[in-house]
Amino acid sequence: MTQVDAVMAELAALEDPKMREVNERHGDDHGVNLTKLRAVAKRLKTQQDLARELWATEDTAARLLALLICRPKAFERDELDAMLRGARTPKVHDWLVNYVVKKHPEAESLRLAWIDDPDPVTASAGWALTSERVQKRPEGLDLPGLLDVIEAEMKDAPDRLQWAMNQCLAQIGIFHADLRERAIAIGERLEVLKDYPTPPNCTSPFAPIWIDEIVRRQHAGKA
Repeated sequence: MTQVDAVMAELAALEDPKMREVNERHGDDHGVNLTKLRAVAKRLKTQQDLARELWATEDTAARLLALLICRPKAFERDELDAMLRGARTPKVHDWLVNYVVKKHPEAESLRLAWIDDPDPVTASAGWALTSERVQKRPEGLDLPGLLDVIEAEMKDAPDRLQWAMNQCLAQIGIFHADLRERAIAIGERLEVLKDYPTPPNCTSPFAPIWIDEIVRRQHAGKA
């Protein structure tokens, strides 16, 4: 039995049909508890070759594990582009962007390539990377221009792209006081995610509420 076979057998043993049923409602076709998956990754530690082999299986749980044990900077730029376009499920897509691409030296060139991609799921990755820059490295970004695009396109964007654009709208409003009023006004006018079901003690993803709540917490922390 190869190492990949052994890991795949371990993941199969962790499969929980009830968890799969829950995950499949969100488009994720696996039933492995993520806490247990992280424990497997912690034991395996960083193994780039194994990560590539697990990714090649196209199995969702295996790909999530691959993203936890890989060495982000060891991937080629074009390799990451192909991986993103082949990431079939939302969780794999999300982890690839957040755990790997954001740590890669070519993250900015990928952001620029993806944000205008005709495929809305690929474009959503570009917007996710833009949100990161809005918060941490806004120098050089045309923030009013981003608000123009969001105002014109977010209302009718497909779900994943709409969610990513909405996050960017909220980050602009939270971290850039000079644009906060406009960001809130755009959110109120478009009403994107206004009625999104939000559990108790969680912040609504509706941008005006999200912005107000995080800014309030920031001010409370400084008091």
